[in-house]
Amino acid sequence: MPRREILIARSVVYAILTSLPTGEPAHKPSLISRALRLLRLFWLTFRLVRPDLFRALRGIWQIKEADYRASFGAESIEDSNPRKKKKKSKRNDVLEPMGDMGYSGSTFFSTSDKTYLVKSVPRHFEHDFFKNELLLPYAEHMKENPASLLVRITDMLERTHKSIGEFLGLAPSHHIVMENILYGQDHTPSDGHEHKWESWDLKPTSYFYPERDIAGGALTSEATKSKLADTFEDKIRLTKTDAARFKELLEKDTKLLANSNAVDYSLFLVRISASEAPAPEDQPALEPGQESSEPIPPAQPPFSPPDPPSWRTGVLSSDGKEVYRAAILDFFWAKHTVHAKVMTGLVRGYNLIDEQGPMSITAESSDYRNRFLEMCNEFIEVDE
Repeated sequence: MPRREILIARSVVYAILTSLPTGEPAHKPSLISRALRLLRLFWLTFRLVRPDLFRALRGIWQIKEADYRASFGAESIEDSNPRKKKKKSKRNDVLEPMGDMGYSGSTFFSTSDKTYLVKSVPRHFEHDFFKNELLLPYAEHMKENPASLLVRITDMLERTHKSIGEFLGLAPSHHIVMENILYGQDHTPSDGHEHKWESWDLKPTSYFYPERDIAGGALTSEATKSKLADTFEDKIRLTKTDAARFKELLEKDTKLLANSNAVDYSLFLVRISASEAPAPEDQPALEPGQESSEPIPPAQPPFSPPDPPSWRTGVLSSDGKEVYRAAILDFFWAKHTVHAKVMTGLVRGYNLIDEQGPMSITAESSDYRNRFLEMCNEFIEVDE
């Protein structure tokens, strides 16, 4: 792992495992240390944002604190005491880099057990919006809607000081920890059958995307265009009950985001082949809003509760051949921020020359919600 990623990973893990109940670092640095840390390129001292709130959310989701800390190598740090003979894995092995996965410049790490992802949120207008405007409504919504499709964010970290690395864009100032909806992908199936995993990051494609729509995309590299939203050419085949529940969750979640003026979020869809999945007729029929107690593998912590099947653990297709997972991601772009207003002005100026309509990041939140719901509904095929 490159030195930059090692130091960032260590900074994040150290903060999660050693912060005080207030979220502040456990050790207060000396005046000399505080002066020198301004010169650091990669290592930052982080504090937890609203640790009380996120601890309460983890409690609602029944994530055991010991298990949560273990995912970040709690044992390896505790066993680093030289008086102890037992030697565990090194702290820099706890988080594994996943690289740059989008236009935002965010970097991703995965815990070594693949349970959680750590995502940097480097852009000020995004982490400021989530921390100061969306966090409380998000927490209340997740409390009232435990089966929500909004991805479960289990912690947020912010740097305690500025540094040269932050100014140069080398050390992200904020990170979030969230569940890994692809958890279980690397596990060997106990039934001996290999299950095929596919995933799509989906946004409404009817908006104006400069990389795709200017000169037919000829001015943009394929690497750049590959970061655009995916296209899903198939259908999500569901029973009438599962389809109704899916639409109900989408309505509730996107209403919260629209009310908060959020746009540009996406539906992350996972499809897993279910060669040994139970036939639909073997499962009791459910009414909208109900959750079954019958698990569909893989269904392991922290993906419960609610009891599976859910869109977090896997919903069986109506023909019994596939299992679907889904989550709403990247709801950090607010239409009313200064950055978004500047982008809106630029797009309007371009439309005076070549009318293309709004981009997904400059659309009104209500319009984005309507197009997003329309996209999701088009994917659904109901088995009557």
